[in-house]
Amino acid sequence: MTDAAMDTAAIRRNYLAMARQKQTYGGILLLVFVLLMASGFMLAEQRNAGGFLEGIHQFFDFPAEVVSEAARHAANLPGLFIKFLPSLLETINIAAVSTLIGGLIAIMLSLLSTRGLALWPRLIPLFRRSMDGMRAIPEIVIALVLIFILGGGPVPAMIAIAFHTAGALGKLFSEVNENADLKPVEGLASVGATWGQRMWLGVVPQVAPNWLSYALLRFEINVRASAILGFVGSGGIGYDLKTALQWGQGRYDEVIAIFILLFITIVIFDQTSSHYRNRLVKGA
Repeated sequence: MTDAAMDTAAIRRNYLAMARQKQTYGGILLLVFVLLMASGFMLAEQRNAGGFLEGIHQFFDFPAEVVSEAARHAANLPGLFIKFLPSLLETINIAAVSTLIGGLIAIMLSLLSTRGLALWPRLIPLFRRSMDGMRAIPEIVIALVLIFILGGGPVPAMIAIAFHTAGALGKLFSEVNENADLKPVEGLASVGATWGQRMWLGVVPQVAPNWLSYALLRFEINVRASAILGFVGSGGIGYDLKTALQWGQGRYDEVIAIFILLFITIVIFDQTSSHYRNRLVKGA
């Protein structure tokens, strides 16, 4: 056997050994995951007021009751759409303002945490960890704390969503910044431009389309988040949905009306933002 053939055989053996090792590790991880899922289900089953398997046959009873009552009062739906439209607009306003504020904060954090662009390079880890912390805390936790301090209303929801948005968009914006061409920045620095001028004239024109694309995507998410935060007293259409569900029978037509409004709104914003994201990124 020639040396080349022996080398090829050795490479093949090493590759097969690595593949088997990878499959073994994958199987172990899968087994651990299944065991964790099973133990978690058993623990949840023990702590539930009723058994999951015993009550699974009733899973569709409540949705069927809601839909059947709403069908009997279908004539009320147009009037209910008009009734809840101001709450829907409040929810959209909360999402829009929080996305704008969070996006502006994210721009500054992303520029300060990008290697080659940061004003204070030694503080890059600090700004990155700050964004990690912003993303780690759920909006609903921040909103509950702010409601305790400020009282109910749209302001706690706006602050909570803006805080989380700043961390999420800051991470995405910083990744976009890392792909920016540094030659314009170096050229501006050579003629004495300040850090702000270098960022505004050398970086922002390159990354603005991707920034705006991510901001539009985040706006879709924030519309849903602002509706969810209404359940904890942050106003908007989520609060109306919580109230209708608490009243129970006799108000289920309102529940369906709110769900339809939310569904239509999310579809419209999803399609609109997707269209403009494609035009911004691909030029289509």
